[in-house]
Amino acid sequence: MYSVKIASNPNEVNAIIDLRDKMLRQPWSQPRETATDELEETSVNAFIADENGHVIACGRLQENANKVGQIRYMAVDSAYQGKGLGKLIVQFLEDKAKEKKLVKIELQARENAVDFYKANQYTIKEKSFLLWG
Repeated sequence: MYSVKIASNPNEVNAIIDLRDKMLRQPWSQPRETATDELEETSVNAFIADENGHVIACGRLQENANKVGQIRYMAVDSAYQGKGLGKLIVQFLEDKAKEKKLVKIELQARENAVDFYKANQYTIKEKSFLLWG
């Protein structure tokens, strides 16, 4: 059984950024630096680790203006996709958003992730810009 945790130290945050880089940046030949930003310390970084302690799934909840939450940097290692880990991360981040009394959650999804978010009760508000073509 997998459990979701919140990153509590720099090593955990770095392991999360490693997974983001592997899954979200390397396929588009983007630098590792784009897998993080200045909001790491004020955001909720959730992750799931395997039995050896390697981060295999992650997602981040940040609070934007007007008590609006944003889920960002969702990633599941390709060897673990289809096992419900992304859903566990989303549910965990939604619970954290409720605790923070955020009024709604927004996100921007890659086209290949739209069905995942629809299955988790998210709706398309508008088509967004494209990263890296």
